[in-house]
Amino acid sequence: MAATNASSLTGPALQASRAALSAALAEHDQSTHQPTEEELIESGEIQEVDMQGQADAIRTVFSDPTNFNVKHPLYSPWTLWFDSPATKGRNMPQTPISAFPQTPMPQTPGVNAAAQGWMEDIKRVISFDSVEEFWGLYNNIIPPSALPQKANYYLFKEGIIPAWEDDANKNGGKWSIQLPKDKNRAHVDRMWLYTMLAAIGETFDPTHTSTESTTAQSLITGVIVSTRPQFYRLSIWTRYAPSGDEDAALKDRIESVGRHFKMSVLGYQDNARLAGPLATEVEFLSHKDSEKKGKAAKKIIV
Repeated sequence: MAATNASSLTGPALQASRAALSAALAEHDQSTHQPTEEELIESGEIQEVDMQGQADAIRTVFSDPTNFNVKHPLYSPWTLWFDSPATKGRNMPQTPISAFPQTPMPQTPGVNAAAQGWMEDIKRVISFDSVEEFWGLYNNIIPPSALPQKANYYLFKEGIIPAWEDDANKNGGKWSIQLPKDKNRAHVDRMWLYTMLAAIGETFDPTHTSTESTTAQSLITGVIVSTRPQFYRLSIWTRYAPSGDEDAALKDRIESVGRHFKMSVLGYQDNARLAGPLATEVEFLSHKDSEKKGKAAKKIIV
């Protein structure tokens, strides 16, 4: 009789299981006699797999935040950055150093001296490339609602710094929404979490992760939350920005990011209008237009 919590494998699945077992034995114990296929299992015998025993050996970030042994890789690695001019770096978020050791910040090509100077004031918290590492990080940093005034979190893809001058950002723009602090203090942490999850889960712009498109480049380079004396601002930076009618396909793709941000991430209705004191709609502006004043800047609003 099969043991409790064991599953039975037959046919091709059993053959694959035996092949994997043989390969593992050959790799990890060369000095041990390698059983033949007949020795491993006789014809008609049922292979028992102790699923409960395997499950008990698994430690995730939820059960052991510093010594987990299972990682689910993300599509892309990410880096969290932080700055807080009011505290001049004294309020750095704390991370479990034993789980996520710091690594030196690489020099980023294509960034001018002015941007590199600004980057001296921004702190690289940590890079990660798995679901478990993300939650380990998120559970050990200060939430936006508790940050001091003029502080910012920047979550950007590894190798891209949160500056307009970076090669990945210079031709792009950003979706953003500005929300009054007094009405949104209880909601901003959830909004920021959902924004990060949508970014690392590649749901803002899933085109490049689909099987139909193996060469499309992701539009999303990073997401930001900023705290100011009277409002919060959430932003999504894109690699490209439409420049005219000839960019109709790109504009549609950009607008789909904004709609996903507004409805699926922030939880507003499609026809909701948010304008009011200190508030803005969910609006897109290219980085180049951000430097312009008045009517010269062309916004896209969803």
